[in-house]
Amino acid sequence: MRALTEDAVVVCKHELGKVSIEPTQDLVTIEGRKVLVETDPEGRSISGCPLVFPFKPCLRTLPVKAGYSDLLRIDGRRICLDSLNGLTDGTPPGTVMYKVNEPGQPFVAEVP
Repeated sequence: MRALTEDAVVVCKHELGKVSIEPTQDLVTIEGRKVLVETDPEGRSISGCPLVFPFKPCLRTLPVKAGYSDLLRIDGRRICLDSLNGLTDGTPPGTVMYKVNEPGQPFVAEVP
């Protein structure tokens, strides 16, 4: 599983909704790009989700369900891996997930 950087592409399950992620740490980088850590993907805005009325488009990410490292931490916060996923606020509630399409780097991986 590869570590996520600030260049990661995280989308809602509708594929067009892109999650806006801002890294909250600057201690560790991969090729000059900040590594994402615990809570970076949570509560973030989603733009471009194609759902329309009567459905509510995906506008925000909810807490991560899976994808934080159990092994690697930066300043006590688990790093984000490319297995990251969680729910969005889109409808129907509790069914629309977000996921990683690209980790933002091909070099650093956690090997179980």
